Amino acid sequence: MSTRSNLGWWGQRIPIRVCQTAGEDNFFGKVSKFEPYLINGEHNEERFTDKVTGRVPDPQGRNFDVFHAETLGAGLAAVWATDNTREAIWDAMKRKEVYASTGTRISVRVFAGWDFVEEDVQRPDFAETGYRNGVPMGGDLTQAPDGKAPTLMVRALRDPDGANLDRIQIIKGWSDADGQTYEKVYDVAWSDNRALGDDGKLAPVGNTVDIENARYTNSIGDALLMGWKDPDFDPAERAFYYVRVLEIPTPRWTTYEAAFFGVDRPDMVEPTHQERAYTSPVWYTPSNG
Repeated sequence: MSTRSNLGWWGQRIPIRVCQTAGEDNFFGKVSKFEPYLINGEHNEERFTDKVTGRVPDPQGRNFDVFHAETLGAGLAAVWATDNTREAIWDAMKRKEVYASTGTRISVRVFAGWDFVEEDVQRPDFAETGYRNGVPMGGDLTQAPDGKAPTLMVRALRDPDGANLDRIQIIKGWSDADGQTYEKVYDVAWSDNRALGDDGKLAPVGNTVDIENARYTNSIGDALLMGWKDPDFDPAERAFYYVRVLEIPTPRWTTYEAAFFGVDRPDMVEPTHQERAYTSPVWYTPSNG
């Protein structure tokens, strides 16, 4: 296939089970009835307290209340297509070479294979190498060669108009011979010369957010490139791997709105969050699976 790829974004309405997508609405009605306008010179407080769910009481008395302030501002899906045509975009979705974000336009690309080396992630023909020697996000690996484990090449680049990146994580899920399922999160690349602690955890990147004025700076974080090899691979176990890319902390939409209108922030949510992107998985199936 052609390795010349275009990255496109769209607001996906119907999430698909087999790949990562995101949307700005859904079928339980994540929508506010109120725009952020002024009423007699005052901010419409119901913008924060409007219920997304829970308007109809549960017959069993359970609390399913979700308020608008608790929701995210947006969701986007991205597709790696060979051309900006209906056919090429459909083909990319069919092969699941797509990923989602919480609204930011992070660029992230993933290839998995058995023979990638660390230097491959720096190659100018990164995509061509990835397609030739492995599979992209959404692809399948089978029949592990003796003594080898999946290696993932990941390139992540910050939103040109957004925040720097904090870290790249790889989430692995697998099942053992008894059918028991497991999941583990690996921090695999990060900014600002941090080091993993003795507990294997990575310290927070820090926070530059000026909450009162809803501002932040890109004085922390970075754009990230990396390669990764599964240190716990068992060729007899089914597994999947997907990539999650986190930005440095930025103001939530509620913090921006409170600063703009000069009103109190809602107490039910934190003033900052970390926007992120997450890819479709790469699947591994053993030869006997």
